[in-house]
Amino acid sequence: MIILAYILSGISLLMSTLFLIKPKVSIGFLVIWLPLIAGALSPYWAIIGLAGAVVGLINQAFWSVPMGIFGAGTMIVYLWRCTREHGGFEKAFGAGWSDQIQPRQFRLMVQRRWSLYLKMKASPETSWERDIPFWTIPGTERQLLCDIWHPVNGKASGLAFIYLHGSGWAAMDKDFGTRPFFRHLVAQGHTVMDVAYRLIPEVDIYGMVGDAKRAVAWMKTNAERFGVNPEKVVLGGGSAGAHIAMLAGYTPEHPGLTPEDLSNIDLSVTGIISYYGPSDIEAGYKHYNIKEFPPVQLGVKVEGKDAFRNAGRTDILLGGHPEDIPEMYELANPGTHVHQGSPPTLLMQGNMDFLVPLEGTIRLHEKLVESGVPAINVIFPWTEHAFDLLLPQISPPAQSALYNVDRFLAILLNKV
Repeated sequence: MIILAYILSGISLLMSTLFLIKPKVSIGFLVIWLPLIAGALSPYWAIIGLAGAVVGLINQAFWSVPMGIFGAGTMIVYLWRCTREHGGFEKAFGAGWSDQIQPRQFRLMVQRRWSLYLKMKASPETSWERDIPFWTIPGTERQLLCDIWHPVNGKASGLAFIYLHGSGWAAMDKDFGTRPFFRHLVAQGHTVMDVAYRLIPEVDIYGMVGDAKRAVAWMKTNAERFGVNPEKVVLGGGSAGAHIAMLAGYTPEHPGLTPEDLSNIDLSVTGIISYYGPSDIEAGYKHYNIKEFPPVQLGVKVEGKDAFRNAGRTDILLGGHPEDIPEMYELANPGTHVHQGSPPTLLMQGNMDFLVPLEGTIRLHEKLVESGVPAINVIFPWTEHAFDLLLPQISPPAQSALYNVDRFLAILLNKV
């Protein structure tokens, strides 16, 4: 039993120390899974730590007691800090913000910021249509595809959420770790469009933003088919997908960032949701130390493991280095395009994000507020990149983020 006490307390202590370590990008992307596991399972590490302390106290394994208490205490503090009230909705939408949510919609939302196990709502009346073409590249047979999640039997709320997956602008695809999230949104009546946009080096920033805007145009054109109000289209995503979503959402009429075939089409959106999206592209360039990376041939589609080698390569995305083309890095910053009429924005990121510098998100939020745009910036302490994709039914930051998304969408649904 003494050994058991030290094992339990030691595990809890080890996991708590992962909160204090911010790995470098050079170590590799896979390293983020360790702090992600620590955060997602923090309630259970707390229970394990307390169990180790109790077993140690009973069996006189005295060093296991402070080890277990420290590990459990750290996890409890983490849980509390991730799920406490942040006041962002009141600042963005006023003191009576919750009155803007219809009672029927409220009943379908997550009711608490965290539960020991969240049974994410899912409706049996959910349709998941896969690999629907939303655009064909001119002169080719290549089609861009999306998945559509939507309610059936007249259950549509009227709101559509277009989601762009995380990618580092270079890798991954739609339908990656998001099924519980999408099912939950559809259970509230929302329609979800999960987009597979093109990546570097096949296209650059113009191609990606163009794909996002084509998704908006397609959803508005097909709104009646899914019971969607074309004036209630929300754009969002994770990581690089969030960056592209913000650029597209803030520039519906920008001539340089809008394909010619969409020049006379309404591309405006009613809101933007960013899960840890890059907001300062030059800071990201320096963070990745891209100057040392080899050149890459453009216009070529790269798949599989090779695609990850280009993740984060803003020099490919923008066509060069910031000292050579500063105007492109300025163009790619979402904050450059923020103005008074920009759509309401929900920003969420962990302060230990080792892939995306947090300072850019803070400055973007400040710019939105200064411009009079309703904006919420939720910073989760001791939390890594991609926190929403791992065990969302348990993870405190993932659940708290879902709580925010539910309310943000409900407000936009009823906003005139």
